[in-house]
Amino acid sequence: MGTYNPNTNPATIDLNFEKALGWLLKGAQPTDTCRAILSYKGVLYKKHLLGGVAKGAFTEAEAEARFNKWIDAKNGKIEAKTNKLATDAKSVEKARLAAEAKVNEERAKAIAEKKAAAEAAAKEAAEAAAAEAAEAPAEEAAAE
Repeated sequence: MGTYNPNTNPATIDLNFEKALGWLLKGAQPTDTCRAILSYKGVLYKKHLLGGVAKGAFTEAEAEARFNKWIDAKNGKIEAKTNKLATDAKSVEKARLAAEAKVNEERAKAIAEKKAAAEAAAKEAAEAAAAEAAEAPAEEAAAE
């Protein structure tokens, strides 16, 4: 009659609506899980509306209009949830990229500080070596 995939969000339900409705109209008693799936897809509501038509509470056209209104509302809710999930995923991705950029910036700053410290140390060493070189000839000249 159909398939159910709970691993997707929202869950994917592929159901042969007419076959399920015919199954219920013949008197089938679905399990609780099956009843929840049939209710979600509107099969039980359609059966309820057909019962109202059989009792003469309203016409078949009115029953069809009520069912279509319900289906439209249900599809709107499903679409809203799908859009919300997509938006949430985008915002999470954006936050992750911002955090990654911040970490990269901090690393680049730390590397720049290390390079500056190394250059300063090299400069001091060069100046010290130049000072020693200048003092050595002066000491030799004083010794002579």
